[in-house]
Amino acid sequence: MKLEVCADSYQSAKNAQDAGAHRIELCQELSIGGITPSYGFITQVIKKLNIKTFVLIRPRSGNFVYSEEEFQVMKNDIQLCKDLGCHGIVSGVLNSDGTIDVKRTKELVELSKPLPFTFHRAFDEVKNPIETLEQLIDLGVERVLTSGQKKTAEEGLDLLRQLNEIADSRITILAGSGINAGNASKFKAIGLQEIHASASVTINQTDSMFAMPQTVSDITNIKAILDAI
Repeated sequence: MKLEVCADSYQSAKNAQDAGAHRIELCQELSIGGITPSYGFITQVIKKLNIKTFVLIRPRSGNFVYSEEEFQVMKNDIQLCKDLGCHGIVSGVLNSDGTIDVKRTKELVELSKPLPFTFHRAFDEVKNPIETLEQLIDLGVERVLTSGQKKTAEEGLDLLRQLNEIADSRITILAGSGINAGNASKFKAIGLQEIHASASVTINQTDSMFAMPQTVSDITNIKAILDAI
C-alpha cells in the first residue's frame, strides 16, 4: 500500500521524504481545503527533494465550478508544473448541478499528459458517485481522491469499498480525510492500494500578535502510518 502525504509547506514535503512516504500532494492553505501552491514553493521542492511530487491545481477555495478566467488560470498552472518537472496533476471541475464537467475535466487531463491525473475531492460533492467514477475512467483519469462522500474516509468505508470493486483496477481509489496510524489498516483491509494523509502536528507560534497555529507533516506520524500499512 502506498502513502501520499498532503504537504502545504517545504518542511512538510521534506519530512514526508525523510519519513519514507511514497508521494506528496503539494498545495497551500490546507485550512481551506488546499489551493494551488506558489511558483517558488513548487520550484524549491522539485529542485531540492527527490520524492514524487503531484501538485494541486485549484485556483481558489469554495466550490469547484469555475469561470472561464479561473479555468484559464488552472491551465496556465498545469503547463507551469509540467515545465518545472512535477510528476503529476491533481484537479477537477464540476457543474453547478453536482455533475462532473466532462468537457473541462477532459481538457485538463489532456493538457496534463504525459503526467498522471488525479481527480480531487470534488468527487465527494457529486450526486452520483458510481456514474461519475465511470466517467473519470473514460476520461483516462488515473486516480480519484475521495473520503467516500463522508466527512472522514473512515465514515466512508462502505462507499470506498464499493468504488474499489467497481473500479476493478481501471482507476485507483485514493482514500483521504482523517486517515492516521490508528485506522490506516482498515483501508488496506477493504482492498485499497493507496491512502492520503497530512499526518500533521500543530506548532503554536507565540512570538507574533498575528501568529496563527501552524501545522506541519510530522515524521513520526508518517512513519507510524507506514508501519500500520
